[in-house]
Amino acid sequence: MENEFRVYFKAKSENEALARMMIAAFASQYDPTLSDLTDIKTAVSEGVTNAIIHGYEGKMGEVELYCGYDHGMIHIEIADRGFGITDIEKAREPLYTSKPELERSGMGFTIMEAFMDDFKVVSKAEEGTRIFLKKALRAD
Repeated sequence: MENEFRVYFKAKSENEALARMMIAAFASQYDPTLSDLTDIKTAVSEGVTNAIIHGYEGKMGEVELYCGYDHGMIHIEIADRGFGITDIEKAREPLYTSKPELERSGMGFTIMEAFMDDFKVVSKAEEGTRIFLKKALRAD
């Protein structure tokens, strides 16, 4: 990677805004289009929110956020060490939510996949989930 950072923060909902700001500040160094920057911030917001709400289900935990830049590509990883996802394909279905009582839309993975150029989820029950995102930055 030409440049990168990794941070860990408490799985608290107020830290979702912190993650968005860090990603925006990092990506802005590489002169992204406004559209690309918005896509990146939205995808990170969805990923961090998923880690906080679904990864730990109200218990305290930690979210890991990694971002790297290399040859015009932003690489992002968002991870938790929570409950994990037992059925990734089901979780990736649009409108599916395991938390309907929290009025979740079930669109987090769909949004991340639509806004990024590459999207991958790796998860293991009782070990957590790691999301991999990539976005090619385009010149205006």
